[in-house]
Amino acid sequence: MPPVAGAAAPSPHRAPARVAAGLVATALALALVGSLPRPVPRPAPPPPPADVLATALAARVDVAGVRPHLAALQAAADAHDGHRADGSPGHDASVALVADALRAAGFAVETPEFRYPVEVVLARHVVLDGDRLRADRLEGSPETPADGVAGPLVVPGGGAATGCRAADLDPLTAAGAVLLVRRGGCPFATKAARAADAGAAALLVANDEAGPLTGGTLRERGRLPVAGVSTADGDRLSARAGTRVVLDLRTRTETRTSRNVVAQTRTGRADDVVVVGGHLDSVEEGPGINDNGSGAAALLELATALGPEPAVDRAVRFAWWGGEELGLLGSQAYVDGLDAAGRRALALYLNVDMLGSPNPGFFVYDGDDSADDGAGPGPAGSAALERTLVDRLTALGTAPGPTDFDGRSDYGPFIDVGVPAGGLFSGAEALKTPAQAARWGGTAGEPFDPCYHRACDDLGNVDLPALGLHLDALAWTVGRYAAGGAGPAPDPVAPRAVVPALAPPARRRAVLGHHPPAGARRRAGDPPR
Repeated sequence: MPPVAGAAAPSPHRAPARVAAGLVATALALALVGSLPRPVPRPAPPPPPADVLATALAARVDVAGVRPHLAALQAAADAHDGHRADGSPGHDASVALVADALRAAGFAVETPEFRYPVEVVLARHVVLDGDRLRADRLEGSPETPADGVAGPLVVPGGGAATGCRAADLDPLTAAGAVLLVRRGGCPFATKAARAADAGAAALLVANDEAGPLTGGTLRERGRLPVAGVSTADGDRLSARAGTRVVLDLRTRTETRTSRNVVAQTRTGRADDVVVVGGHLDSVEEGPGINDNGSGAAALLELATALGPEPAVDRAVRFAWWGGEELGLLGSQAYVDGLDAAGRRALALYLNVDMLGSPNPGFFVYDGDDSADDGAGPGPAGSAALERTLVDRLTALGTAPGPTDFDGRSDYGPFIDVGVPAGGLFSGAEALKTPAQAARWGGTAGEPFDPCYHRACDDLGNVDLPALGLHLDALAWTVGRYAAGGAGPAPDPVAPRAVVPALAPPARRRAVLGHHPPAGARRRAGDPPR
């Protein structure tokens, strides 16, 4: 250490005397110490039990253990029409492989059934020159008769008109016709009302961005069949104005039976349970290896690492939900099936949905709504779960960001009944911003997952390092709370009101799956549709 400013420098002539005096003092001190009882060394206190289990569990899981589960899910899709959608043989195979792996690890496994109505598409096309072009019926649109609705194709404004103004549609040519207008300018309901007033037989709306036009709604029952077509098909139709076309929109409703997969540790308090879950089903468009094979496989690795009889204070319940892509059906059925005591026994819920996006983000659900965006905070205790996940990811060298608690994944039904919730998410079809790319790497201006809800969501669509970081943070958090740890700030098991067993959900979103299809998302400045 340098000398303190302003202090007098020691005299070199006095140094020998000081050294001699120091040696004498030291000798006397040593003689005194030697005559006293020698103190017994005291070991350093062990870390809190919660940290012990959290550390051990995080060390025990490995992304290498996730890879065989991802491969098994891919094989299930490959053997069954390329997908694992609920109600399909691919989903049944996924349920079987998860249940078999859990039983092999020593868990008692349940696969509770739930039933739900589903709309089966019989026809969704417009026939032009003998070819069938895809046409997606808007919600609220009437169906067509069995032989469809036929008429001459009328394209107002040469394909440029949006159909928002009465002047766009000439009653002399629109009557009895199938009209084609462009998306944008006004709600779909306004376009449909203008077309019906003009006497049209049906309305087609051409998308103004790549891909099919899905997820559109008229908000209430319309007066004529209305369907969306892609930009490319809209251009093809426009070039054939005056040609007779046939619009065929038909569905039927049937009841399906599906299953969740649930396993719980035999140890730990059964009246104070840590629940961790994610959905097992994919969409029909692809195998769903990131969405949500990544979360399902991570759960399986975590469950087998923890084992059925760990030394825990709280029991841990693992769940693989069916029917998420159809509207959170499996998790909703599970929560609905619990009585008041069963709901009180839920200490917290952790959700894992898409953990390995190829252009990854590192999002933690915003339990305290500190981002002031969207649906607001989660139930009491959710903020502590967020902090635990954020702290662990930060310790791993990643600076996570918040994502809105909008109820659009399987945490939704748990939030509805007041259960503290949190979870991890690596991003879907939204574009990564420059700030996010600077924070996490990857490519700005590209989706977090360019294969979201597509056939290319396969084994090559998973970023294993990102999946590994999310797995570590998940294991750490489960270990901390399973051991009874209170976390960095108040325990997530905060007192909460008893929710009646059949309480109506307060925050449920009328959506299909955790993110809308690309054609359904609202863009900045769009009017309600």
